[in-house]
Amino acid sequence: MSQQKSFDVLIIGSGAAGLSLAIRLAEHAQIAVISKFALASGSTYYAQGGISAVLDAQDSIESHIEDTLNAGAGLCDPEIVKLTVAQGKKSIAWLSQQGVAFTERENKNGETELHLNQEGGHSHRRIVHTDDATGKAVSLSLAENARQHPNIELFENHNAIDLITARKLGIPGQRVLGSYVLDTQANQVKSIAARKVILATGGANKVYLYSTNPNISTGDGIALSWRAGCRIANMEFMQFHPTCLYHPEAQSFLISEAVRGEGGKLILPDGSTFMHKFDPREELAPRDIVARAIDHEIKKRGIDCVYLDISHKPLKFIKQHFPTIYNQCLEYGIDIAKQPIPVVPAAHYTCGGVLTDSYARTDIPGLYAVGEVACTGLHGANRMASNSLLECLVFAHRASIDILKSLPDAPHPPDLPDWDESKVSDSDEEVVVAHNWDEIRRFMWDYVGIVRTDKRLERAMHRIELLKKEIADYYGNFRVTSDLLELRSLVIVAELIVRCAQLRKESRGLHYTLDYPETDTSKSPNNTILTPKS
Repeated sequence: MSQQKSFDVLIIGSGAAGLSLAIRLAEHAQIAVISKFALASGSTYYAQGGISAVLDAQDSIESHIEDTLNAGAGLCDPEIVKLTVAQGKKSIAWLSQQGVAFTERENKNGETELHLNQEGGHSHRRIVHTDDATGKAVSLSLAENARQHPNIELFENHNAIDLITARKLGIPGQRVLGSYVLDTQANQVKSIAARKVILATGGANKVYLYSTNPNISTGDGIALSWRAGCRIANMEFMQFHPTCLYHPEAQSFLISEAVRGEGGKLILPDGSTFMHKFDPREELAPRDIVARAIDHEIKKRGIDCVYLDISHKPLKFIKQHFPTIYNQCLEYGIDIAKQPIPVVPAAHYTCGGVLTDSYARTDIPGLYAVGEVACTGLHGANRMASNSLLECLVFAHRASIDILKSLPDAPHPPDLPDWDESKVSDSDEEVVVAHNWDEIRRFMWDYVGIVRTDKRLERAMHRIELLKKEIADYYGNFRVTSDLLELRSLVIVAELIVRCAQLRKESRGLHYTLDYPETDTSKSPNNTILTPKS
């Protein structure tokens, strides 16, 4: 039997987007934040690089806009890019007010100022950071502030099952009413009613075998919104980070883009460089170019990995700029001050997602999407480094503006029906979940990875159709578990990625296909938009 709770606002996800929105709303509304595991278990916590913002006198808003548009390969929404970039300085100031301590340096005049890194795709130093663990500093500060606020109730170890909408309950007028949520510790389903619901669930990169993301990044918000009736866009653009530590015990530890920004060189096992053959910007080329270059060299030469070498820099410099990376690699027997780092590409960022407007509103009234789960128009066909945390902060702020404006007129949701478990039993076949999870991630890596073909996409879709039926049958017969809910999300995400990839008959940004290796310049590029069946 479910337990019902009711709030003004329900936020599903506890990263930078979800928690910053909760904090902005808390003085004016009763907020519930649900987190699949611990508050700081999402991608924000693991973000090493930083947050892009124009703070240097030599830089400009126009330059940041131009760099973002170039990286996005013609698919960015120029107005969204301009809106986002213009809020960079204010976003950094707001985080500082929340207690985030950014790395500083002394300038030529003896004054203290923020230290700025440069990363791939950026033409200037504009990455504000906290050493090489920016996401951790942001995540812990926001979590602490949220815990202290009396109007924010936090639900850790709670996994969203499905959104509840008026249409599903047969109530006239489509709007969101809340969500069914699994309390994984109590093994109990709750219904949480809310006047506004926000998806801040992060990306979907655990759909691939190798990923830099934490295990929770299973595309839950994308799947939730798709099942509820929202359009999804640009899922073919899955970004692969070029440099993930290649080590059997590392579990996808990320080597920050800032290492290349500070002079790190990509080399082959014989010590020779290769990026000059692929792009004049060499190591500072956008991620899609660097990832494809590494993938090409690995496959061409039959090697396991390439290497990223920063050992020509002084030990003091390395320890000062990359303390987390230095210490983590040392644990695996790699002294980056003396030897190159073995690296491979890994799935990293979801550039598409739930289609939203400039206030983070989705197709369903009362439902918003912020952060990596959303397709705002900022990233286009390829996200530029360190624009993601900025997007989280800017669109959480934008959503708060619209929510506070519309909340007084938003109706309170009705009593929600209990979650029905009368026709299901406990599973005695959980090996099915583990096997299907593994199968999806393997064929997505093999067939829908950095380089694609029509034939590979067809093979992937054939397997997805079989798995969808198997998972639906399993879901209909057994009580929900967190692993089953994630598997249910993964198969939907896999289908959306493949369907989008099949519709794009060109190579653009992160989508590269051997059947259409050139970018189609005969017409203006369009977003790939999927609409669920009503």
